[in-house]
Amino acid sequence: MTVRKMLLASLAAALWASAPVPGLAQDAPPETAGESDPASLPDDGSQDALLQTRAEQIVAVLKGDRPASDVFSAGFLGAVSPEQLTALAAQMEDQFGTLAGVDSVTPTGKGSAIVALRYERAIARGRMELAPDSGQLVNGLLFNDFETLDDSVAAVTSDIAALPGQVSVLYAPLDRWQEPIIAIEPDRQMAIGSAFKLYVLSDLAHAAAKGEIGWDQLVRLDRRSLPSGRMQDWPQQTPVSVATLAIMMISISDNTATDQLIALLGRDSLAGEVRASGHSAPDRMLPFLSTLELFALKGDTERGGLYAAASEEEQAQILATLDSETGGDARNIAPPTFAEPHAIDTLEWFASANDLRGVLERIQQLDEPIARDILAVNPSLTAPMREKWAYVGFKGGSEPGVLNLSWLLQDKSGAWFVLVLSWNDPDAPLDNSRLELLAQRILGLKR
Repeated sequence: MTVRKMLLASLAAALWASAPVPGLAQDAPPETAGESDPASLPDDGSQDALLQTRAEQIVAVLKGDRPASDVFSAGFLGAVSPEQLTALAAQMEDQFGTLAGVDSVTPTGKGSAIVALRYERAIARGRMELAPDSGQLVNGLLFNDFETLDDSVAAVTSDIAALPGQVSVLYAPLDRWQEPIIAIEPDRQMAIGSAFKLYVLSDLAHAAAKGEIGWDQLVRLDRRSLPSGRMQDWPQQTPVSVATLAIMMISISDNTATDQLIALLGRDSLAGEVRASGHSAPDRMLPFLSTLELFALKGDTERGGLYAAASEEEQAQILATLDSETGGDARNIAPPTFAEPHAIDTLEWFASANDLRGVLERIQQLDEPIARDILAVNPSLTAPMREKWAYVGFKGGSEPGVLNLSWLLQDKSGAWFVLVLSWNDPDAPLDNSRLELLAQRILGLKR
């Protein structure tokens, strides 16, 4: 139901970045003086030599040859523990092979540099910052650019196949007449979490194109769902533009904004959008659920079980009763805990990778760019990766046992592509960073 904050989360303190590329801490509080071992500093005291030394020490920590406390500041380690560093090192080597060492260190200012680490199959680059004290330990580090080396479709496909549970992946030109670059079970119906909001955006954009709804049209908030999002805390009856609701729905996966748009469009219109997009199993998606309805069904095991076993007509009746009871307000439901996967095979939004390609194609084909602009607000790619494309739009979704990552991309020649990855496991929560790293590797492949 929520979308992970992905890629270069803007954090004020040293935090483990929630990102498709593994982030280390950045912008940690300054250290107090004298916390490092002076013997570990370079004899000549030059900044360039110090930065090189710290980069080599980072490698030693990631290889397990040196304690993290020798190299990283206390502020850094207060947010990113040595155990987390060890886990990161394992994830990096799992994806990119053995860490060979420092490839380069490019100073960018006093106490800062771009560090490149060479792995067997990739160069990992990111910003390193040292604490502004006499110890000058590593106070910030964020890897956000991966250049794959000798990676291949076969290698990526093999690593995807090793994931537990079920996986569906499609990396392909948007033009269905062209051969996909990677296609792994692209027609398998998968739980997609908040990626279902792509259908709301497409239906809204097509209604706007017909003049049925205006992007500047004001709507008074009369819905309240559960997070993710912020609008559940906004005053009821606040007038909000349709465009604002759409931006909140896509960029931060705001559930209240989503439900407000679903109420505006109507369930019948959204069902028409599902069918118009070429969804291969519309009965899995319909009736089109709001986020509050899914929360309520997952939180009420008995009613959720009845709903999952009911016909589409019976499901519509159950939802009508539920809506009359809740009044569209999350305060009137028993919320689910979402600590473990729950009913992800029966109570969810479902689509295949090819189905999501269909709805992304409908958004791409619109004459006016507003929907595409909204989709690009949070592209969930690092700046170096974004620079390789003329356009990047993104929507994803996640809950325990469910992860979806969906990109609409245009290359510098004007050709359009999609990358859709869905991963489900009804038995255990997912290690989301594994799929996110695989997405980075896929986007690094030659097309």
